[in-house]
Amino acid sequence: MRVIMVFVVFVCMSFVSCGTSKTAGKKASIEGTWELKYMTGPKIAFDGLFPNKKPTIAFNLAENKITGNNSCNEYFGALLIDGAKINFKDAKISMTMMACEGNGDSFYMETLNKIESYTITDNGKTLNFLLGNIVMMRFARLK
Repeated sequence: MRVIMVFVVFVCMSFVSCGTSKTAGKKASIEGTWELKYMTGPKIAFDGLFPNKKPTIAFNLAENKITGNNSCNEYFGALLIDGAKINFKDAKISMTMMACEGNGDSFYMETLNKIESYTITDNGKTLNFLLGNIVMMRFARLK
């Protein structure tokens, strides 16, 4: 009886360990919508650059497109991504042309064009845009 009980416990533990190893290797996707939480460089405080609306970026992997809002204007373009490399400079980004207060929107777009790569951290909740090994922009996942 004791041997059977040990065997049952061993089998149950094997199933549990197999189930957890399958999810451990899952890589977070850039797909979805992200909101800007940090941007390096400006001498103006982050909330001063974007007092009314924080910039967003959305990635559609199926259609290879990006869309977003730079705090004032909507923008859209091609998604040029290869592994962890990302290229906004050649993405042919277009945008609406509303008059905007301040210069947060233009600073956002200028910084976006400098980005070379990305990382996703915090279990898929944080997207970092990098120039070399410097985090230039940090986003939080919205959906």
